[in-house]
Parts: sequence; C-alpha cells; structure tokens
Amino acid sequence: MSKVVFEAADTDPSVLDSEFLGTLTNGVDVYRELVAATPWVDLVAQSGLTEEQIRAAAAVYLGSERTVISWCLGVSQHEHGVDTVREIVNLLLLRGNIGRRGAGPSPIRGHSNVQGNRTCGIDHHPTDAWLDRLAEACRIDPPRHPGLDTVRTIEAMHDGRVKVFVGMGGNFVLAAPDTPFTAQGLEKCRLTVQVSTKLNRSHLVHGEKALILPCLGRTERDQQAQGPQGTTVEDAMSMVHLSMGRKQPASAYLRSEPAIIAGMAKATLPHTATPWDWYVGDYDNIRDVMAKVLPGFEGFNDLIRDRHGFRIPQPARERVFETPSGRAEFSHAPLPNVIPESAETLVLQTMRSHDQWNTTIYSNDDRYRGVKNLRELVFLHEDDMRDRGLVEGDLVDIVSTSKDGSTRMLTAFRAVPYDLPRGSAAGYMPEMNVLIGRKDFSAQSDQPLMKSIQVTISRTGA
Repeated sequence: MSKVVFEAADTDPSVLDSEFLGTLTNGVDVYRELVAATPWVDLVAQSGLTEEQIRAAAAVYLGSERTVISWCLGVSQHEHGVDTVREIVNLLLLRGNIGRRGAGPSPIRGHSNVQGNRTCGIDHHPTDAWLDRLAEACRIDPPRHPGLDTVRTIEAMHDGRVKVFVGMGGNFVLAAPDTPFTAQGLEKCRLTVQVSTKLNRSHLVHGEKALILPCLGRTERDQQAQGPQGTTVEDAMSMVHLSMGRKQPASAYLRSEPAIIAGMAKATLPHTATPWDWYVGDYDNIRDVMAKVLPGFEGFNDLIRDRHGFRIPQPARERVFETPSGRAEFSHAPLPNVIPESAETLVLQTMRSHDQWNTTIYSNDDRYRGVKNLRELVFLHEDDMRDRGLVEGDLVDIVSTSKDGSTRMLTAFRAVPYDLPRGSAAGYMPEMNVLIGRKDFSAQSDQPLMKSIQVTISRTGA
C-alpha cells in the first residue's frame, strides 16, 4: 500500500503530508527507496494477495481524510510481527495519520485488562525508573533482575528454577503453546495455586500440592471494611473505567482478588511493613499509591469517578515522540521471505470461534464461519485440498515442524474448504496449541507463533 501511495505522490505530491514528514519524522527518503526497490512480484507472493487487491485497499486509504488501522493477534503472533506493526505505522506516517483526531494505530485488546496489566507494571523487564518510583511509594526494595515471560517460565518449571505457580484466573495449560510440555512443567512445581471464578483444565494439572481459591467475579458485589469496592479496567482505547459489581456473591465465603493476594502476603511475610489490611479495606488506598507510581494516573481516584472514565495520556497522540531524535522514526526493515521451502508445507494459524471467550468454549458452533457442532477441523483452500486428494469431511492428520526440528501431530481432524489464500490453513485454539513447540516464538517479540505454524496435512492413515 505504501508503494501505491508513493506512486501517487510522483504525480501529486500533496498525497504525502510533507510538512508533517519534514518536521516530525526521520528516514522517509530511505524508506521510499526501499519501497521502490521492492518489486510487485515479491509483494504479491509474500502477502498472498493480488496486486489488484492491494491497489484497491490503497485506493481506500488515499481517499480517506483520516485513517485508523486496527489489528489483532493475526499480526502480532508472527516471526516478523514487530516489523509488521512498524510497517503499519510507516503507512500511517506518510499521510500524517498519527497524532490527530480520528486517525492512528489501534491494536485490539479483547479482554478488559490485557492492556491494563502492562500499564500497571506487569512486565518481566520493568525499567529502573519505574522500579525507583515503586520503591519510593511503597517503601520496598523491588527485585532488579529481569523476570520470565511465559515460554521461559515453563522452561524454568522443568529445570526446577520455578517451584511455585500462582495463576490469577486464566487457563494456563490450554492458553500456552506446547500443551504437553506446559502441563509437565506445572506437575514439576512444589505448589500450584489457582485463583479463579470457575473451574478449567488447568485445575486438573497441578504440582505436589495444589490450592484452588475461588474468588469474587467482577459482576459480584465486593463488600470490604470501608464499604462496597470497585476495581478499574483499561480498554483497548486506553480508557480507564470504574467497575462496580452489583450481583449477590455466589457464596458468602468468596474473597476478592486483592483480599486473597493480601492474605498470601501476610502469611508468607509475617513481618511485612506493608499495610495489606488497609489496602483491602478501601481500594482507593491502592489507587492513591498507583497515582504516585504510574505516569498519567495523577488524581486517579477523582478521574475514575467521572462517568466516562479517563484516557491515559499517550505522547505520540500529542505528536510527542520519545525517541533519541524527538521524531517518529520510519522503519527500514526489508520484506521477509515467509514462504515455506517445501511446496507440501502449509502455514497454519490458530484462532477462536464465535461462541468462545479465550479458552472457554460455550458451544461447538461457529456462526462466523458457518460451522455447526464441530471444532476438530482444519480449514483449507479448495485447491490445496484437491492437491492432497481430499474432499470436504475427510479425516486428516496434521504434523507440525518446530524451529528446533521436533514434530508434533494431531489426528483425525475434519478437512473443511474455506476461502483462504493458497498455502494457508486455519483451525481452533486451544485444540491446536499442541502443534506449537516451545521454541516457536518470535525472536522480535517472544510472542508464540500461533499464526505461523508450518504443517503438512494428509489423509488419516495415509
């Protein structure tokens, strides 16, 4: 699409936002040369689209006064996911679609606090500046060494470095890649703790000792010492809202997540100086501390009591670019080759169905794709099915090859024709997570390659 934009600019320079590019960006000329040197035949081959389709999309962009580009995990969970997001930003920069109303990049975050966790410091490599603010506000000495991401946590369970696992909701066994390896890691732990609103598969895979701690759901009334309490959530647009449960709790014995964590802390650290009961009695006390640590959260308790909530400040939205140059930097990553070496290899992605929330499956129907009462399936292009001697409904075996050369297999899945690019395949998670090896993560982001699994597919028993 950037290639089309530059072609249009050759005859009409006003297509580019020259003032924005000249004063607030770096590297556009180098990027233009890179795009010009990348032939259409390569763009078509690597994208799986035709030149006409790409030009049609670019025409929509050129005809738009303001553009928002959104993406989900289909972009992130690839080997070159970071470069792809940077390329999206490149395209937006060309026409000044950064830092003005109704325009910009918009990654979609499905869960109400996926983004909020990171905003509030759930990060395995926090900055020293963030840790300094945390230490001062909480009067503690936080660990300074890097933590572990998901894949390395599972590896550390296997080699004995992680002995205790505490899960705050979620379904770790089925959400993580390489399902058997993940399960074996949990079973090696001395203690596993699941804080949950409902049971799932992870509760059945546990360490030497296991605790299941039921907690209040966000829709249930949370009554503490100072009255009813509310928690805050951050949505995909960086808006923060107060969430107050209204329903009668399912049991009088249920505790809130803050109360459970505080209880663990007091039991583990009997001489702690942290006022855990004070925090649990009134969540405003927690938010007052957060206001001292998190940039943009000043006056947190007042902000969340506005019925619309508040938006976390983002420098780029104000055209303030926190780079060494103080400008937005164009990415100059070359077009990668993502086509498998063997013509027999397909690139498979895992995804959710319509009646599914994360790993929770409410029915076997998928209204998005016209599927009824079936999840053990693989979507294929009709020509790819024909090449393999398959017809709709055939049982097939799916064999994946990991980066480290190891293979994994699923058997007796149904072949279903679908409108995919040739060479592609798709199926549902968590059933297909078993195909992803522990080494199958992006070198750029550490994201599991759940949208880029190399597989071969053949009739079952062939």
